[in-house]
Order: sequence, then structure tokens, then C-alpha cells
Amino acid sequence: MNYHNLQKYGLSSRFIQEAAQYKGLYLARVAEQHHNIYKLIGEQGELQASVSGKVAFSAQNSSDFPAVGDWVLIDREDDQNGKAVIKHILERKSVFARKAAGKANDVQIIAVNIDLVFICISLNTDFNLRRLERYLTIAWESMAKPVIVLTKADLCKNIDFKLQEVSSVCFGTDVVVCSSMEENGYRDICTFITPGKTVAFIGSSGVGKSTLINLLMGQNVLATGEIRKDDKGRHTTTHRQLLLLPGGGIVIDTPGMRELQLESGNLSKSFTDIEELALNCKYKDCSHTAEPGCAVKKAIEEGKLSPKRLENFKKLQKEIGYANLNFRQLEQEKIKKMFGGKAEMKQAIRHIKNKNKR
Repeated sequence: MNYHNLQKYGLSSRFIQEAAQYKGLYLARVAEQHHNIYKLIGEQGELQASVSGKVAFSAQNSSDFPAVGDWVLIDREDDQNGKAVIKHILERKSVFARKAAGKANDVQIIAVNIDLVFICISLNTDFNLRRLERYLTIAWESMAKPVIVLTKADLCKNIDFKLQEVSSVCFGTDVVVCSSMEENGYRDICTFITPGKTVAFIGSSGVGKSTLINLLMGQNVLATGEIRKDDKGRHTTTHRQLLLLPGGGIVIDTPGMRELQLESGNLSKSFTDIEELALNCKYKDCSHTAEPGCAVKKAIEEGKLSPKRLENFKKLQKEIGYANLNFRQLEQEKIKKMFGGKAEMKQAIRHIKNKNKR
């Protein structure tokens, strides 16, 4: 079958080969999701669809449902005779996800099947290195390549200093500085986007993601907001959507995220400096607190490593370790860290159980 239209939307031989195993179904890509209705891009153009009862029944959590960027198999080529039905979701090659809000152990999918993640960080008062470390930890885990985009450069009076700070936490990651106030302030981003490649714009509310995408699109297809009096941007994007750029390439716009809880992450890639320093610690299980011969603490004393970076590393390490634990497992893990020894831990667990029985 000729997939001329879908190849523009990133269809590769990998997905074509997987789809060939399912006879009588048609390939499409998820462009938007609105509750239980999906906007798809098929070979014949746009169409609406919903998931089949089998897909819904077999879903263990929300991440098992289609997400923006997914390649899916549907029962028809167009929706002239009713909405299409999504019968199957093809295996994802990359997933950018965070822990869902609330107490449930669920995952919120932000974007899938992406080649690049543009992590947008504003150079105004919203600039935050610790948040950037969070984004990088998830981005490296997603299997997509992260690129840091520093926005609103026109509002920053000390760009060189901010660049030095960013370079201290972004090992192996490209950094782009841009400004929507300048006519060509976004051009460097274009060098990363090639036909058939999918990129996702990720960042906090109001950092300028929609403005950048409008510039790439050559028209105002996304709503944007003016900066508030407190120097923070206004949240404008309300849902994720996939767009085809005029010059080739596919972009996924996402709503801003003030809170970014980790469900999983690649600390080895996002904290390469600490991982390499730890290899020289006297003890293999060094916690980098009070152990003698700690190379990480020595680096801090010598001013080669920021103590705040180590603090955030430990925080994310702990967060990832707790991410998939239920309440009982979480309590046991906390007790283990508090008491250390197995006997003391068992005694503490028995105490809690007896207390709960009363």
C-alpha cells in the first residue's frame, strides 16, 4: 500500500511491518484526544475515532489507551459512515510520561513516538535549574533525545551567566537560545527538525511553547497569552495536539506543567557528573552524606559540584524508588531507611500492624 500522506506524518518501515501482521485494518496516527474521542490522521486525511471495547477492557491504566503520537490500527479509511474504531495500538518507540496526579499508581502519557524533546525553559523569573534536572531525567528515560530551548532571551539581562548554569546540568544535551521578539529568534530550532521526524515541546505554563510553534508553522494556529505582571507566562494550551510543519517534520504541543512528578527516570544520563564522581568513592554503597572517602562530598567542598544539585539528585533518586510502591510497601521502605537493620525494621512493622488493629 502507498503511504504517501502518512510518511509525511512520520510513518516508518518499523510501523508498516508491525501493521502488516493485522489484516483488514488501516494505519492512522493520533493527532488529538478529547475525552473518549480521538482525532486521527489517516492516509485519506483526518477522521474521528473511539477505542474498541476490547482495547478499553484490556487497559490496566490510562497509559494503555491511545495517546497523541501513537500509531494505531482502525477499521475504516474514513469516518463518512460513522466514527472509526481503534482496534490496536502499535508498539511505542519512545514515551515521555510523568506520574499522574493523586495517590493512584498511574502514569500520564505526555507524548509518544517522538524523536526529539524540546525542553523549554524561560529566561525570566521562571528559570529553575532543579526543574530542568527533572525534565532531563524523564527525557533521557523516554528514549527520545532532549534539546534545551531557552526562551524569552529578550527578558534576560545576564544570558551568559544563565548559560553557564544550564551547561552545569545538561551534559550531552544541545542548548538553543531564542526570543520571539526577534524575527529570526527561533531559526536555530529549525536545524533540529527534519521531514518525517517528530518533536515534542515540553515545559511549564507560559514559557512560550505555543509562540515558537506558531513561528515554525508560519501562522497563528495556537493561542498565546501575554506575560502577567509577576513576569510569568499565561497558560494557553489546553490539550495535546500533533501538527505537520510546512517545511516538513511533525510537532506535538503540550499543556504547561507546573508539577512534574517522576514515575521513572534515567538519573545516570541526567546526573552523569555525580555518577562518575561516585565511582571514586571509598565505599560502593556510599550515600554521599557522612562516609569517609566520599568523592562526591569532596567535589562539593572543592566547589566543583553544587550542593543543591546533589540534594536534588538524592530527592529524585528517592522519588523514583518510591514511585511504584503501594502504601504498605512505602511505609516499609520508609522504616527501612529510618532504622536500617532487618530486626529493627521487622519490629517497627509489627508495631504499625498492631497499632492498625486497635
